[in-house]
Amino acid sequence: MTARIIDGKAIAADLRAAVAAETHRLISAHGLVPGLAVVLIGDNPASKTYVASKSRAITEVGMRPLDHYLPASSSETELLGLIQKLNADPAVHGILVQLPLPLQIDPAHILASIKPEKDVDGFHPLNAGRLATGLPALVPCTPVACIKLIKTVHDSLVGLDTLMIGRSHIVGNPLSQALLNENATVTVAHTFTRHLPELCRCAELMCVAIGCAEFIRGDWIKPGATVIDVGINRVSRGGKSRIVGDVNFAEAVKVAGAITPVPGGVGPMTIVCLLVNTLRAACMQAGLPPPAV
Repeated sequence: MTARIIDGKAIAADLRAAVAAETHRLISAHGLVPGLAVVLIGDNPASKTYVASKSRAITEVGMRPLDHYLPASSSETELLGLIQKLNADPAVHGILVQLPLPLQIDPAHILASIKPEKDVDGFHPLNAGRLATGLPALVPCTPVACIKLIKTVHDSLVGLDTLMIGRSHIVGNPLSQALLNENATVTVAHTFTRHLPELCRCAELMCVAIGCAEFIRGDWIKPGATVIDVGINRVSRGGKSRIVGDVNFAEAVKVAGAITPVPGGVGPMTIVCLLVNTLRAACMQAGLPPPAV
């Protein structure tokens, strides 16, 4: 048996087209152009590349990119001042501060200073609390992406025996909450969990986000299970560098029923889900119904 490959690129392309259509409808019907402010501090090459790709994606769907670049020497006070201006600007519907931040800036202070209704990363404590209590919230983009990918395989998640491996505030915890809100039966595990292979073999759905290259082996997976691999790890073998996930894909693809590849799975969906969150934020701030995406 060979697993169905969940093509994140193709699914992301369809979702991007839907976001563009909904954005154009919003502009035409209400004169509302969703604006996303991305703030980058310093000149980290990976962060610069990521911000550039976000700006392109924003422009392609008809939204307004509002990028801000600050030097690496910027103080926390300077960054907080910029966020206050963005919070007060009605043309800015979403604010995203690119992580990591320089050592002199406390990311917790920065993320908590963003208005919850403009927090398109979904990291504000109020959004985290609303998600945990089942209330409407802006949810972190990667968990949103994972749920959308899972739903291309499973029409319903109700009662699905699910194992979330990972407990970060960026992916593991919010994805666990999002799965619970879909009425899945969720077990949370991590790299310190005892008897992890045995737990894995019971899961109909496995989501992995631990940052350990090819940690999950093929014989840990229940035959026919759905595997969502969030990991992005660079490994070097034989003088060549490549990107791999947290799951040993070559082994897992022979056992699983469906699996996301790395790259080409969760990654392409995450940026598009940032656009979804920006669209949702714009509608919410304008007192309009949620977008149909």
